[in-house]
Amino acid sequence: MSRAPTEAMVLAAGLGTRMAPLTDTRPKPLIPVAGKALIDHALDRFADAGVEKAVVNVHYLAEQVERHVGPRAAPRITISDERGALLETGGGLKKARPHFSDAPIFCTNTDAILIDDGVVEPCALLREKWADDDMDALLLLAPLERASGYDGTGDFMRNDDGRIAFRTEQTAPFVFTGLQIIAPRLIDEGPVGAFSTKRLWDIAAARGRLFGAVHEGDWLHVGDPEGLAAAERRLAGGDP
Repeated sequence: MSRAPTEAMVLAAGLGTRMAPLTDTRPKPLIPVAGKALIDHALDRFADAGVEKAVVNVHYLAEQVERHVGPRAAPRITISDERGALLETGGGLKKARPHFSDAPIFCTNTDAILIDDGVVEPCALLREKWADDDMDALLLLAPLERASGYDGTGDFMRNDDGRIAFRTEQTAPFVFTGLQIIAPRLIDEGPVGAFSTKRLWDIAAARGRLFGAVHEGDWLHVGDPEGLAAAERRLAGGDP
């Protein structure tokens, strides 16, 4: 049985230190790329995909994020307040868990932009591939050669059946784009407090329930000023 997500989590609480000095006075999710704040690139995609509610977590310069997303009607915004302590990605999901039903949810970072001209739209791809009976998490992956603003050596290996495993060699062919579908039942297995989403993926992988779908378009990682400049060039029609 598969259930299409109508809820989403947007991870917007990070400090954005690699983006300094641009983040000295504004949170990274509000940095504009091609005239649109990073968080709106994510929220607009979710709105187009039919997501009805998005939970946005806040910590650094939280009031700015709240003011920015407050007027949105699609998707409807709920704030998960992390002013008291920064909880990392997994801890942020765990704290926001009471805001979600038991159906699978989309989850995304805000420091990446996906280009889907001529390929399957990423949310639609994840929905198509999601199998609730077999999966606890389905990550959207990008081939290394389609990545911009990324200087790493890859994150995952992927089997023919779609199951993925963390890199064990110096390089891996796929990088995590920041977008995934995750089952709340998996979030429930996380500890209280700060922890990385990787801890949840480890649980899913150990029982063969961690999968990846491959995005065939470009992935623009906007993690630092150089990545931002490359994304601006790409969206303006130039080379990344």
